[in-house]
Amino acid sequence: MALVPYALTRPFLFKLDPETAHELTLHSLERTQGSALKWAYASARMNDPVVLAGLTFPNRVGMAAGLDKNARCIDGLGAMGFGFVEVGTVTPLAQPGNPKPRMFRLPPAQALINRLGFNNDGLAAFIANVKQSRLYRQRQSGAPDDLPMLLGLNIGKNAATPIERATDDYLTCLDGVYPYADYITVNISSPNTKNLRSLQSDEALDGLLGAISERCELLAQKHRKRIPIFLKIAPDLDADQIKVIAQTLQRYGLDSSGQVNNAWGVVATNTTLSRDAVKGLAHADEAGGLSGAPVLAMSNQVISQLRAALGPQFPIIGVGGIMSAEDAVSKIRAGADVVQIYTGLIYQGPALVKQAAALIKKTF
Repeated sequence: MALVPYALTRPFLFKLDPETAHELTLHSLERTQGSALKWAYASARMNDPVVLAGLTFPNRVGMAAGLDKNARCIDGLGAMGFGFVEVGTVTPLAQPGNPKPRMFRLPPAQALINRLGFNNDGLAAFIANVKQSRLYRQRQSGAPDDLPMLLGLNIGKNAATPIERATDDYLTCLDGVYPYADYITVNISSPNTKNLRSLQSDEALDGLLGAISERCELLAQKHRKRIPIFLKIAPDLDADQIKVIAQTLQRYGLDSSGQVNNAWGVVATNTTLSRDAVKGLAHADEAGGLSGAPVLAMSNQVISQLRAALGPQFPIIGVGGIMSAEDAVSKIRAGADVVQIYTGLIYQGPALVKQAAALIKKTF
């Protein structure tokens, strides 16, 4: 159990600018994750294994991408008890993201707005950080695995890359991260990169998934292992758009007999552009993606519609608005197989990880 209650830390962090607090937290995790000081936030990992996309997840609660864009804190986040940790989004080249300020808290709604814009140090630095993690080094050494969690690597496109050449960026990142990932997430749903969400449309999505699927066949032969690919989608989709995405995923994620082939899954959902739930609050009109409690219901609705369209076996990672253990359970009930948290960690602290994993285990 963590030695320092988050209730004592949060007031200090919330007095800081949100991005300053974010960077301070990452810096602290990076500095302490290899030392005894990690016990300030560490927690025993709940054992509740589930098989999804051919992978065994130690438990059903994961860290969502976006918090650790450069893969600096894989071990520190893992020490909090997550069954899986997803880092990124990484782009081929380093980029600064959007101008500051670009993160805003909305405490009355337990929400955040960010327009970071895939700020990251680029693919080479990202891979170097993954290789420096204790998780990776332990796996390479062949030593007994005392860090039994999975690692997801999240990839995107550079802001300067024209949307018609987006596939090139995704393939570059795919080539780079493939040897190091347990699964790879293709992020086409951030609202903070111009035109990115247009890749969710029928023809563009089919072209992207086709190119990735073809490249994965080559990479599987080269590296002698098959890495499942997850597609991260937005919550701001209507029923027809969800149907198109589901049909496209099924073309690549089902075999000739209609059975799930463990090659593809979906992460639902990213942040929302909607402000209906936060009208009148300070910062509510800031541009960017809204995360936190207001996203829960709309994310669950997308998950429910996806599950109905994709069938009972297709892998779904549910994310968006989990602020309590009960919220995590609601995601599973909506149709997700496993869940991820991000904003809930900022508002509730690391204790939420074990609470959510324990209630999911008890309920299901």
